[in-house]
Amino acid sequence: MAALLAVNSAASLWGPYKDIWQTVVNAIWKRQPEAIHLLDQVLKKHKPDFISLYRNPPKNVQQHEKIQKASTDGVAIQGQQGTRLLPEQLIREAFILSDLFDIGELAAVELLLAGEHQQPHFPGLTRGLVAVLLYWDGKRCIANSLRALIQSRRGKTWTLELSTELVSMTTRFTDELMEQGLTQKILTLVSHIDVNNEFEKLQRERGLGSEKHRKEVSDLIKECRQSLAESLFVWTCQSPLSRDDTLILISYLEKVTVEADGSLDCVNLSLLMALLYCFDVSFLEQSTEDREDLMHQLPLLTERHYIATIHTRLQDSQSWKLPGLQATVRLAWALALRGISQLSDVAALAEFTEADEAMAELAIADDVFLFLTESVVASENFYQEEFYIRKIHNLVTDFLALMPMKVKQLRNRADEDARMIHMSMQMGNEPPLSLRRDLEHLMLLIAELYKKDPFNLELALEYWCPSEPLQSSTIMGSYLGVAHQRPPQRQVVLSKFVRQMGDLLPSTIYIPYLKMLRGLASGPQCAHYCFSLLKVNGSTHAENIQGTGGSPVSWEHFFRSLMLYHEHLRKDLPSADSVQYRHLPLRGITQKEQDGLIAFLQLTTTIVKWSENSRLALCEHPQWTPVVIILGLLQCSIPPILKAELLETLTAFGKSPEIAASLWQSLEYAQILQTVRAPGQRQATGIEVELNEVESRCEEYPLTRAFCQLISTLVESSFPSNLGAGLRPPGFDPYLQFLRDTVFLRFRTRAYRRAAEKWEVAEVVLEVFYKLLRDYEPQLEDFADQYVELQGEEITAHKPPGFSLMYHLLNESPMLELSLSLLEEGVKQLDTYAPFPGKTHLEKAVQYCLALLNLTLQKENLFMDLLRESHLSLIVTPLEQLLQGINPRTKKADNVVNIARYLYHGNSNPELAFESAKILCCISCNSNIQIKLVGDFTHDQSISQKLMAGFVECLDNEDAEELINPEDGVNELESEKKQSRIHHETKIHILNLLITSLECSPPNLALYLLGYELKKPVSTTNLQDPGVLGCPRTCLHAILNILEKGTEARTGPTAVQESPHLAELCYQVIYQLCACSDTSGPTMRYLRTSQDFLFSQLQHLPFSVKEHEISALNQMSWLIKTASIELRVTSLNRQRSHTQRLLHLLLDDMPVKPYLVDGEGGMEDESRSISAFLHIDTASKVRRKILSILDSIDFSQEIPEPLQLDFFDRAQIEQVIANCEHKNARGQVICNVKYLHRVLVAEVNALPGMAAIGQRPLLMDEINTILQYVVERNKLLQCLHAKRHALESWRQLAEIILTACPQDLIQAEDRQLIIRDLLQDVHDKILDDDAAQELMPVVAGAVFTLTAHLSQSVRTEQKRPLAVPVPGHSQYVLMLDGSFTPSPGSEGMSVGFASIGDSSLHIILKKLLDFILKTGGGFQRVRTHLYGSLLYYLQIAQRPDEPDTLEAGKKTMWERLTAPEDAFCKLQRENMAIIESYGAALMEVVCRDACDGHEIGRMLALALLDRIVSVDKQQQWLLYLSNSGYLKVLVDSLADDDLTLQSLLSPQPPLLKALYTYESKMAFLTRVAKIQQGALELLRSGVIVRLAQCQVYDMRPETDHQGMFGMRDPPIFIPAPVERYRQILLPALQLCQVILTSSMAQHLQAAGQVLQFLISHSDTIQAILRCQDVSAGSLQELAFLTGIISKAALPGVLGEFDIDINEGTQMELQGHIGRFQRQCLGLLNRFGGSDRLRQFKLQDDNAEGDRVSKRDEIELAMQQICANVMEYCQSLMLQCAPTFQHTVCLFTPSLSESTNRDGPRQDTQAPVVPYWRLPGLDIIVYLLKQNANDFFSYYDSHRQSVNKLQNVEQLPPDEIKELCQSVMPAGVDKISTAQKYVLARRRLVKLINNRAKLLSLCSYIIETCLFILWRHLEYYLLHCTPTDSQDSLLASRTSFKSRRLQDSFSSEPNLDFRSGKNRVSQNDIDQLQIEATNSFGESLQKKLLDIEGLYSKVRSRYTFIQALVRRIRGLLRISRT
Repeated sequence: MAALLAVNSAASLWGPYKDIWQTVVNAIWKRQPEAIHLLDQVLKKHKPDFISLYRNPPKNVQQHEKIQKASTDGVAIQGQQGTRLLPEQLIREAFILSDLFDIGELAAVELLLAGEHQQPHFPGLTRGLVAVLLYWDGKRCIANSLRALIQSRRGKTWTLELSTELVSMTTRFTDELMEQGLTQKILTLVSHIDVNNEFEKLQRERGLGSEKHRKEVSDLIKECRQSLAESLFVWTCQSPLSRDDTLILISYLEKVTVEADGSLDCVNLSLLMALLYCFDVSFLEQSTEDREDLMHQLPLLTERHYIATIHTRLQDSQSWKLPGLQATVRLAWALALRGISQLSDVAALAEFTEADEAMAELAIADDVFLFLTESVVASENFYQEEFYIRKIHNLVTDFLALMPMKVKQLRNRADEDARMIHMSMQMGNEPPLSLRRDLEHLMLLIAELYKKDPFNLELALEYWCPSEPLQSSTIMGSYLGVAHQRPPQRQVVLSKFVRQMGDLLPSTIYIPYLKMLRGLASGPQCAHYCFSLLKVNGSTHAENIQGTGGSPVSWEHFFRSLMLYHEHLRKDLPSADSVQYRHLPLRGITQKEQDGLIAFLQLTTTIVKWSENSRLALCEHPQWTPVVIILGLLQCSIPPILKAELLETLTAFGKSPEIAASLWQSLEYAQILQTVRAPGQRQATGIEVELNEVESRCEEYPLTRAFCQLISTLVESSFPSNLGAGLRPPGFDPYLQFLRDTVFLRFRTRAYRRAAEKWEVAEVVLEVFYKLLRDYEPQLEDFADQYVELQGEEITAHKPPGFSLMYHLLNESPMLELSLSLLEEGVKQLDTYAPFPGKTHLEKAVQYCLALLNLTLQKENLFMDLLRESHLSLIVTPLEQLLQGINPRTKKADNVVNIARYLYHGNSNPELAFESAKILCCISCNSNIQIKLVGDFTHDQSISQKLMAGFVECLDNEDAEELINPEDGVNELESEKKQSRIHHETKIHILNLLITSLECSPPNLALYLLGYELKKPVSTTNLQDPGVLGCPRTCLHAILNILEKGTEARTGPTAVQESPHLAELCYQVIYQLCACSDTSGPTMRYLRTSQDFLFSQLQHLPFSVKEHEISALNQMSWLIKTASIELRVTSLNRQRSHTQRLLHLLLDDMPVKPYLVDGEGGMEDESRSISAFLHIDTASKVRRKILSILDSIDFSQEIPEPLQLDFFDRAQIEQVIANCEHKNARGQVICNVKYLHRVLVAEVNALPGMAAIGQRPLLMDEINTILQYVVERNKLLQCLHAKRHALESWRQLAEIILTACPQDLIQAEDRQLIIRDLLQDVHDKILDDDAAQELMPVVAGAVFTLTAHLSQSVRTEQKRPLAVPVPGHSQYVLMLDGSFTPSPGSEGMSVGFASIGDSSLHIILKKLLDFILKTGGGFQRVRTHLYGSLLYYLQIAQRPDEPDTLEAGKKTMWERLTAPEDAFCKLQRENMAIIESYGAALMEVVCRDACDGHEIGRMLALALLDRIVSVDKQQQWLLYLSNSGYLKVLVDSLADDDLTLQSLLSPQPPLLKALYTYESKMAFLTRVAKIQQGALELLRSGVIVRLAQCQVYDMRPETDHQGMFGMRDPPIFIPAPVERYRQILLPALQLCQVILTSSMAQHLQAAGQVLQFLISHSDTIQAILRCQDVSAGSLQELAFLTGIISKAALPGVLGEFDIDINEGTQMELQGHIGRFQRQCLGLLNRFGGSDRLRQFKLQDDNAEGDRVSKRDEIELAMQQICANVMEYCQSLMLQCAPTFQHTVCLFTPSLSESTNRDGPRQDTQAPVVPYWRLPGLDIIVYLLKQNANDFFSYYDSHRQSVNKLQNVEQLPPDEIKELCQSVMPAGVDKISTAQKYVLARRRLVKLINNRAKLLSLCSYIIETCLFILWRHLEYYLLHCTPTDSQDSLLASRTSFKSRRLQDSFSSEPNLDFRSGKNRVSQNDIDQLQIEATNSFGESLQKKLLDIEGLYSKVRSRYTFIQALVRRIRGLLRISRT
């Protein structure tokens, strides 16, 4: 029992029923194949609910007690643990509900709990009120399900084309229900359920809430009754009821009564129709294949008993409550009997079939036709059901066809009666009362029945037997798949009836006959037949029948009569002066004549309205001239009602543009509305007078309404601009003024006899305004006054009516005020939810008001722009500001609120909600207005709640349906479809409103509607599910709800399939909320925690919906972008599980277990990595989601066929199309088709001459072709835009996954596999021949990022073994060339180079190169990305920075040469082979890009060339470069660079682009110069000569110690002029140096050119050599310069210059060289000088806050300078002195200074050593000592760093931090430990390599110093002859002179020695020896030998130091002895 007492939280009286209905809808209406099985289960489970229809669970004592105690004991809830305590209040409510509906107590509790749960959907209602709604909603669902199930049965009237399985199932199920007595149950329920009784009960218990709640409850109860009744009706349509059931139904109908207006209500109408269909045998006339089966099922034919019983029952003389109803049933029965008797095999039933006449007579006696007219056809539901109309149609036609004698009898009786009336009139008696009017009633029934035809059935066609065959083969249209070709016999009979009734027509039935014709003429074909009938009747052969006039029912007769009336009345017109003429007795037209006229006018109107041919035929008829006569009559004095009819007929004529044009002129001429006042005319005439005097007095306004209707039609058909020209200022103005000022502005103040007419007037006049404004396009000429001549004077012409309306609506005019007040009144009336007279007209009027505001908002911008340009003195205000104005009635600014309130009525009035949403969407663009609107919307709590509910209700609407193919035309849509489309469009506008509002700053409308904080900062919002913490249901919940539907199923979100555009905007709103910084936090938190939104959505990607590709792509784009944000945010916040779950979803390539919705499903284990799957069975792999998303973007794009035009010029059309282009809301440039159409039509209209008129149709066709083409073109542009958008988002997602997500979530090898897959797929797609070029840039960007990550990933993997110690090995396994590889143990793990293997890398390379070639000549930016990618790719094979551990040289040369090729070399070689295979095509592209084009492209192309040339062992590329002249072009371009670079040295430079391209160019040339062949090519192309000619090198700025440009803080990015200068100079110096080094064969030629370079820029060179600045930059300059000078400024070089240079030039050159030499030697004093100086300078430098690495650079540069100078000295000595005897002494034999070096020296301040004083050898010895000391400190530092590098992980954190800071000054604390280790390693490798270089320089300086010291000592001690006379010294020099020496020293020392300052005396030599022995002591020698042992061993010059030390020692010993 406990289980039975558990509460079902979904409420057993509501939840399950809702599910049944949903399943039925899915299976039957939506035809989802998977729903059939579900339906079967549901029906089996809920069969008892259908059998015991509407039976509630009974009250129960046990339950009562249990609920009573629930506040203390609690109740169990199904599917939940434990019990729940119920509050006392709820228990009390439950008992009330239980009594109210007589249901069990538990059921009542369930309803209340469900009500509480559903409360957010019903804002403003309590749970009890919601429970009432749910109770009735459950009932409604079960009734609707029953009806739908019965409707899908197999049967005789229709088929829903469902699967046979489903039909059999529902037929079987409903048969079982019927056997259980369904009919009886339905009829009992229909009798018992009564809205009033239910309302009384609810009222007593306070179970009714607001008006809306009352309306909803009453609608639900009515729908329950209606659906139950219709269930019986659809049953009898498909299969007849049994005898007993039929009798039950008859007994029910006996007691039925009519409504107050005399019609049957909808329920009783359904049940009557049900009975009529029981008696239906007409379907047997169709010969369908299942006719026999149907005959056997029909009890009418098979059961004699059935017929007998029913017949007896109907013959029963006891009268029903409604005799007419009884008569209808009897007539139907009589016709059924007659129908049966026509069938061949029914002889047995003869006794009954004979009685049909009698039965029909009984029916006619009870006025059956009158009842059918007044109670059945007049019922409001009659025209809403097609099968009601068909049934009554069959009833009438069967009567006419099957009982012709009866019809004849009726006619005879009518003739008889007419005679009697005529006689009594003659006698002057009253006509007798007993006259029957059956024929008249029959005619009126026919008239009413066919007057409306909502389903376009044209059933009346059966009454017209076509004399000529019709176009369509089947007249009826096929129904049930059967050609409904009734036996022509029937049609003949019916058409005979129509014709004969018109013959010799008695006057009594003249009007009914005309009305009948009017009914039968409804429809395009019927109208045509009726026109022909009236035409034939009046023709001559008919004259002899009726004397001279022809038939009275003919055009001839009618128009003759009108003419006569006109002539007669015109004579009666008194003169204009007699005022009293209105009160004269109207001799004109009697009441009866008036009725006849009106009837004929209405008939004419109907025919003319439906048939265009008839319209034109009548108008063009020379005798009849209907328009003229009607206008004539309108001027006569006739009753307003007749005038109104005349105007309506004119309106029908005005539908044809041809007629309308002339009609305007006739109207103006007739002065129906007086537009011209005759001079002296005292009184106005025309319609204005009629309105003000006649109609206002009568309080009825038919004439005014008809006039407005006429204007409305004419305005649409044709619009005259020069109306009334010649008599008045031409134009439409008087009409507009009348409509506006007299009709519209006063309509509220007039009195109305019929309340509804007030709104009819408003509607019809507003419709005219709407049409005028809709068709108005502001033109420039509207804003200039146009003048026209009128009777000799100039007057201003009227403006177009649209202009005038715009002006009135953009000002606080009475018109705007009235419109707004109308909107307010409208919403007040709707809020009552009560019917009132004229409701539909009020709704239409409000709709036109809203539409007017909408049109104004759309056109105001153009209007105001044009107004500003013009000189008109008009003032207008934007409408959105006027709407902010104060409402005079409420004294509040509530106009916009009133407009927004219409959204609350979105379900009942979708059009109004649609217009309202559109207005709000328009206004929302303005952010100032947003803030005000938020205030207006929120300041009144109840209104605020209502508005929110309105927006949400519109978004929640279930009926909305997107029109997938708008081309199918909107007009043909059924009204339901139209409604659902409007609902959909409303949603679209609301979403657009949200999107535009979100772009405004807060507070804005979107934040209010989506439920964010408005008073506090937005980011503090805490979003909740609706109902939690009192949170209302907001638009955000509605949007999520739209997207959520269907995500549980396999198919994915239903919105994506069913309403793609809507889904796209929903995703966009979500993305905007996540992307905006304010809303991002709360939104993502809510989506993540409460909704699990992203995971459940991403599961279903990709959305591939072929029909609407554009929307699907955009939906995916927004969703993917949102996912990217989520991944980034969760990564930043370290929410690993979330990140990981999404990554698994996107990246896994193994099938995943079905996802659980609660979010825990995807990740059983945190550490489970994506590759855990990789080693399982590979066959079961699935496509990674991120790849399938890419697959869904189709790169190919169909391009529309180019235009083929016959008339228009194609080029001009293209131009026009271009002019019509504009940016749409999404920022795409598309062509405005409407505007283009206007332009083209105007062009056609402007063509002169008759030829143009003949060709017009062809021209219009061509315009259509053009428009079709433009539509295609727009679609193409949108499609490309969407693809690009999707691709961008995909790229963003891929990039976020690779860069932002924690690296350790994806294992390294998976990472490479994923990147490989992405790269290969994206390449395959873009390299396809059909791929659209527009997508290239995005793809190239993606390729760039992916390659960069691939490169990084592979290189990280390469380095990784360094971090893994291999036991038993040294940390590094060194290869021959000093590079590192993993130790042999780990080698076997990786296949080839990276874990993805070499072959994958090669494929990627090939695709990259293919892509580059695919871009062809254009797309340079795309190639820029690709060059970047290629550089990253080639970087993979580049050996990483390795520490120089000084141990590489331990292997012999032979071992190195024969070592196997390592992985790097192998990959490089293979890469090169692939690149070579592309041949010259690729070279051409890259070289061309390197030479011209975009700067970045040039830089990257040069970098790429640099890279390729460096690994191109075959030197193919170098060859191509030089042979094809590209190298020469590059070299020559330096001359152009010269000018741009000069401009860069100004203090405020322009862009630095030129500098960067120059640097790239020089870097590339330097790379080329490193190859011997390259250096030769460069020399050949004269690169150094070019550099020598560049003037920029001479523009060296002065160093500025006072701070740059006098600013305190130097700019961050733009370097100082000095720095910029160095950036320009250093590459040139480096290039010279490299050329000097690598040009072996042409060394002298190179040196000569470089010397020229030095000399041509000698001023600069001198300045640099003299510069005292000790910054890293200036030292680098010196280092490079000394390097060049040491190789170029040599004696042998002058020989390279032309031999015949004259003496002067030679002297000058020698002078230059001499100066370079002196200055270089001078540098030794500075840098080899006192240590104190260096230390001082260094510290000084560091004080500036330079970083550690700067110090390293300075140190290195100083050493380099010393080494260069020493090399120079050595070269000079060797070149100038081939033999020992003739050594050139560069240093004086003085070591004295070396002793006091450490003390202060006087000359340290001298900038350069004076040239007369040569440096002494003391510098050399000093350098030697100092470098020996430095060497050891460097060596120790090097060893320490190597040790640290080997154990980075063991270093203390502080040290790690310090190491990192030197690489990355800021933000070290924020990075992970792993990254810190990487940075520390990088820093250590740098340090090691720096020390290794310093060691190498020290070693070189030591060796050179030793060598120079040895040579000098040898010369001084052995060869020098000490003397005091110069001659001997001179003599020793003359031998040099004889050799034409170009050595400047040959002359310089002469001068020196001549001056006697530097004599070498014996004393000097002795001194030298002593000092040398002291300086070169044991300790120094030991140090030197240690250095050799430590260092030189692993270098090439082993034992060199040893030898020199030995020699020097020897020398000193020898000379001592």
